[in-house]
Amino acid sequence: MIPAMPATPTSPRRASVVALRFGRLAAMGAVALLILIAGVWASWGSAQHVMLTKGRERGTIEVTRCGEETCSGPFTPVSQGASARRQVVIAKSVAVRKGRTYTVVVKPESDEVVRSGPAGVLFAWIPLGGALLLASVVVAGGVGRVRVGWALAGAGVALLTLAFVTV
Repeated sequence: MIPAMPATPTSPRRASVVALRFGRLAAMGAVALLILIAGVWASWGSAQHVMLTKGRERGTIEVTRCGEETCSGPFTPVSQGASARRQVVIAKSVAVRKGRTYTVVVKPESDEVVRSGPAGVLFAWIPLGGALLLASVVVAGGVGRVRVGWALAGAGVALLTLAFVTV
């Protein structure tokens, strides 16, 4: 009986295993990166107005009416150059209630406002928090980087928890 020869690093079988492993890592890494980019993209629509407030109209809204998807009320300016408005619209969420007053930033060329301050910043980045949680599963399971996956999950949980506490 002839003993089996061990696979050498240059054998075709070994090369195909390495190629498959690299392909899996590249594909799962691309999926994780795509999830994170989508989270930033979804968050940036509101976050840009909240974080980059220079030159934007800032003020407060007293919520007087709420519908299915939006709430509205009068806008009282607090920044120089802002004008008072009889009615502006804010997206309805668990954080917006009728009868309460919120600090807001007006979106350019519209009557739509977004919350400002720490609560507004954290609320705007909630989609990124969800993307971090989802990407953590892909990184830990698909890429095999468990510690990085735990770090992503921890960052996502921290962001979502802070948003929940401040809102």
